[in-house]
Amino acid sequence: MYKILVVDDEPKIREVIREYAEFSGFEVTEAEDGMSAIGLCKLNDYDIIIMDVMMPKLDGFSACKEIKKIKDIPVIMLSARGEEYDKLFGFELGIDDYIVKPFSPKELMARINAVLARVNSQTTAPQGVLTFGGLEINIPARTVTVDGEKIELTPKEYELLFYLVENKNIALSRDKLLSDIWGYDFFGDDRTIDTHIKNLRNSLGPYRDYIVTLRGVGYKFEFEQ
Repeated sequence: MYKILVVDDEPKIREVIREYAEFSGFEVTEAEDGMSAIGLCKLNDYDIIIMDVMMPKLDGFSACKEIKKIKDIPVIMLSARGEEYDKLFGFELGIDDYIVKPFSPKELMARINAVLARVNSQTTAPQGVLTFGGLEINIPARTVTVDGEKIELTPKEYELLFYLVENKNIALSRDKLLSDIWGYDFFGDDRTIDTHIKNLRNSLGPYRDYIVTLRGVGYKFEFEQ
């Protein structure tokens, strides 16, 4: 049974999510603010977190950032704010999905299942250390080094890099990258992918050109031994 942590300062929203989640077979724990959520994550393991953005004591973004330091738990953010900046900021923190209020509980459950399916599929991915010239990706440790120096990537940047590498020399459309990495149809907002690719290239330094832009299509990781 999957364990879900629902974090929202509105009792009615927690109640609705609990009702649908328990009906779908989830074990539900509730928290009314970010501080409580962090405390619960220190004590317990959860398969996924549903986190509101605007909450007392500690907002959802700050709580997510602190939780990611403790455990790598998938997070879906809920917010009444639908601005692109808020979504991109959340994805930079490593969240897996962003849903604008008011939302459909059925859609939320579909998003939850999509995120869990993506996370579970990653456990069957190739394990070990992949080397491309001076670029080294340590899959078990989730670390990346450039010419022997460790570089810092956000969780989503790492997932994007690993997905490109796993499908090296294969053309990948933006829609496919959004669907397979974020786990759902992102309604064609290509700027999310382009922003992450730009940041990833900057981090890779001398190996930035391994990520090739395919005009009108998307991207691919190109490496010939």
